[in-house]
Amino acid sequence: MSRLSWPAAWTAAGAVAAALLAANIAAPPVLATSVTTAYAASAASGEPTPQPTASGPAGTDTTPPTTPGEVRACPPPLPTGGTPQGVVGLCWTASADDVGVTGYEVYRLTADGFVRAAAPTSTMTVVSGLTIGRTYTFYIVAKDAAGNTSRPTAPFSTSAVTGMSVSPSPGTGDTTPPTRPTGMQANCLPDFKGTSFCWTPSTDDVGVTGYDVYRRTDTAWIPVGTPIGTYFTEGNLVTGQSYVYFMVAQDAAGNLSLPSDLVTATASGGYPTYTPPPVSCKIEYTAWSWSGGFSANVKIINLGQTPMNNWTLRFVLPDAGQKVASGWSATWSQSGKDVTAAAMPWNSVIQGGASVQIGFNGTLTGANPDPTGFTLNGGTCIRG
Repeated sequence: MSRLSWPAAWTAAGAVAAALLAANIAAPPVLATSVTTAYAASAASGEPTPQPTASGPAGTDTTPPTTPGEVRACPPPLPTGGTPQGVVGLCWTASADDVGVTGYEVYRLTADGFVRAAAPTSTMTVVSGLTIGRTYTFYIVAKDAAGNTSRPTAPFSTSAVTGMSVSPSPGTGDTTPPTRPTGMQANCLPDFKGTSFCWTPSTDDVGVTGYDVYRRTDTAWIPVGTPIGTYFTEGNLVTGQSYVYFMVAQDAAGNLSLPSDLVTATASGGYPTYTPPPVSCKIEYTAWSWSGGFSANVKIINLGQTPMNNWTLRFVLPDAGQKVASGWSATWSQSGKDVTAAAMPWNSVIQGGASVQIGFNGTLTGANPDPTGFTLNGGTCIRG
């Protein structure tokens, strides 16, 4: 019968892991202790473990290592006895640095965000204390002696195992995660000032309660939003710069879906704010009335320097009993309360700084308030 062959580094790690499993984890291993401490600190504070910081002290090495590559699942050694526990083995390609990589930090995604799960000095680690058969998501960064941190790897998901095979989860209650968000569409809300993307909703046997959105920075994946709908927007970004995101769906029990594909969105400046055209006309309106009727003179003044050709004046008579009966120096019409006066051929051009005089007679059945909303060729006029 053929035997499995392990890398030398894994053989040493396997001996420790097997011995601890055989002893029913009577004393927690160093790695398990660090993982448990990280989770306990997160739970006690109610906030995720702080993410790695960027660069070293001023005047020293400020060049970060390269991003770790080829993250993959490495099966941990077979247990020799004792109580099975869920473990995840991770391996990756080493980072490079101008001075030297001193170690790595491994972060695990939880319902409260990413927490640090391990800080190995080699390109492999075992994360224990997990639920057998459940899928977990991780990312990894490299560190150098000056404290510089690499850009994070893309999220990587794998299932916790015991030995070489996945076993049924012993959890109780709802342990089924939502389906993975799909159909990522960047910049789906172009009128929003910032980034936006949309997606196809996830499903769940009980119900999806929302989504957790993460954005990549130079040193980590940081939480940036928890939308309940199928779109996300983020403002206060640099217009024209691209940003990389991923997201997971979450249900009421805290189960997390597999991460979505990465989506790159470019920060938009949004649609420009509407600027109304400058006021280019002035109206002087004078009226006098008598029982059942009134007359009005209207002076149209071109405040601009450009001639107004084939002008049309519009305004509103506020009272329903005000009706235009006849007029002069314009073609007059009325629809409801809206009145239109169009230029005659002989006064169709109002030169810059010049004016024309028009007027009309009307009938009344009530009050005679002045008109409102004067516009000339679509531009708003001021009252004189």
